[in-house]
Amino acid sequence: MRGVVISSIIMLCAAMSGARRAAASDGHLVGLASFGESQAEMSRGADAATDPELARYLATGPFAVESFLADWHDGQRNRTIPVKVYYPTEHGQPASGPMPVILFSHGLGGSREAAAYLGRHWASHGYVSVHLQHPGSDESVWRGKDRPIEALREAARNPRAALDRVADVRFVLDQMEQLQREPGPLNSRLDLERIGMSGHSFGAHTTLVVAGQVAVLPGGREISQADPRIKAAVILSPPVPQRPDQREKAFRKIAIPCFYMTGTEDDSPIGETRKEDRRIPFDLSGDLADRYLVIFAGGDHMIFSGRERSLFGTSGITRGGLLSLRRAREKDEVFHRLICAATTAFWEAYLRGNEKARQWLVEGGFEKVLGSEGTFEKKLIAPPASRGGAG
Repeated sequence: MRGVVISSIIMLCAAMSGARRAAASDGHLVGLASFGESQAEMSRGADAATDPELARYLATGPFAVESFLADWHDGQRNRTIPVKVYYPTEHGQPASGPMPVILFSHGLGGSREAAAYLGRHWASHGYVSVHLQHPGSDESVWRGKDRPIEALREAARNPRAALDRVADVRFVLDQMEQLQREPGPLNSRLDLERIGMSGHSFGAHTTLVVAGQVAVLPGGREISQADPRIKAAVILSPPVPQRPDQREKAFRKIAIPCFYMTGTEDDSPIGETRKEDRRIPFDLSGDLADRYLVIFAGGDHMIFSGRERSLFGTSGITRGGLLSLRRAREKDEVFHRLICAATTAFWEAYLRGNEKARQWLVEGGFEKVLGSEGTFEKKLIAPPASRGGAG
């Protein structure tokens, strides 16, 4: 049944969404024939797709999506932060607010174009998704270099990059307040009391820091750069400190809901975090807020980025190489849809206060569609029945 349920649901949601999904550039569908499932298996997948909450989170949302690029200059640091902002529209106009905001921080060597599939999906569900680009740890560190991998490793060793990234987030949060006031498509439409953040790899570290991860200095002193404006976080491929004594203290003060995601093959191509260590922030966080962990079966470090796979390092294009690449891309599409569904439900639960969305995560809705594609764990501070919500 691996891939069966999710494939069937994708097909059903495609039919439900019609023209909306046809307009979404990240709406690649996984053909059922590619998995060779039987009619009975397809029927079970279709039965699972009758879950209205699942259809809501997995399918493209009710809004069309527009985006714009901007280069915001931080005069205090003399630093320009490129951003790409995805926002929902209806009838050719920006959707009426207030709309929750999500920030996204790319991995080492990335750009504001990273995770476009998430930006579009979240915006289609009524969120404003702001994708930051961090100078000094973005694509500029490797593009045009004779030895790009070495250039990336050198950038990863620069402690200034991590500090600059956190300052970038604070600056962009300030800019959102300006967008709320000035003329433009988002004027008076932002809900700045409901801000979430997500990031991949180095961006996951940036997200963890503003969510409450502390830096443990020699002698045990702890430094926190948590930003109280961030209310919930989605952390993709989190890196961890290498020293065990730092790990014990680093995550215990995180006090906002967090959704951690990784894969069974999620070794870092640049850093030192091993695949089995990526669950550590989930395990060692204090019991101060709900937290979730999904580990995708067979998922590697790049399943979250949204970059299209290519035949890196392949000498010649063989039939076997092309088949392997095709299968990897198809599997990435399955993972992307699962990531979209789970994160949308998470934002609904913890940014909009939708108790139905939280129940879907807590009471088996996501596990039902995840199936054998991964494992799902949760640590909750209160049972669903004891919490209020928007419903």
